[in-house]
Amino acid sequence: MATALALLGRAAALVTGAQRLLRGCGVGGSAEKCLSRGISTDERPKRPLTAYFRFLKENRSTFRQKNPEMSNVELVKKIAGAWKELPASQKQVYEEARKTDWQRYEQQLAAYKAQLTPTQAAALKEERRRRLAKRRSFRAKRELTVLGKPKRPRSGFNIFVSENFQESEGISPAAKLKQLFDAWRKLSSSQKQPYLQLAEDDKVRYENEMKSWEAKMVELGREDLIRTGKQRPKKKTAETANKAETAKAPSHENKAKLKLKKSEE
Repeated sequence: MATALALLGRAAALVTGAQRLLRGCGVGGSAEKCLSRGISTDERPKRPLTAYFRFLKENRSTFRQKNPEMSNVELVKKIAGAWKELPASQKQVYEEARKTDWQRYEQQLAAYKAQLTPTQAAALKEERRRRLAKRRSFRAKRELTVLGKPKRPRSGFNIFVSENFQESEGISPAAKLKQLFDAWRKLSSSQKQPYLQLAEDDKVRYENEMKSWEAKMVELGREDLIRTGKQRPKKKTAETANKAETAKAPSHENKAKLKLKKSEE
């Protein structure tokens, strides 16, 4: 009897876990994404805070009350300054708390990993790899923005959209984009030509700004941000440039079509 009850309890636990996993998957999710999301979100132990972030979390409300006029960025800078001036003996209190939590975290993480199947472990590893890659990409783009990297040149279709977006028909951005997408496709070659010429002019602007920016990066010791020879565009004649822009237009149209499809979903 006791054995039967134990088995029923285990079965109930498995069913509950499966239900939670399916709720995390949603409709149409892949098995790999389903497994990784269902486990990592609910069960994976959270990394403990560092000594500094403990100090920040503990003192943020106090600093906010004393400095209500400060922005969040200014407030964090002020707290960071207070942490820097904090005596080593007081910092040690936060560091000891971190060490205690870290030991607990390692034990919980080991127990968590031990229950994973090989498939689940592989799915979580892939999910983590993608998340880190996305984070690195975001940081790289943000750094380039801070360094003032010129914006890439626009296509003729992009310029057409930006000039006519406000006046276009449609109650939503997606509807406006669809209307402009259809209007662009109906334009004749001669009607598209002014936009294609503006796109060529924007390419010239981009190249001139990039040359100045790259020279500045060399002065700053950031040669790693300089384009290689393969990345530099080759000089084109006016006729070749027009043909290339015309050939690229369908590509931009396809991107717009894809955005419309996603927005409708």
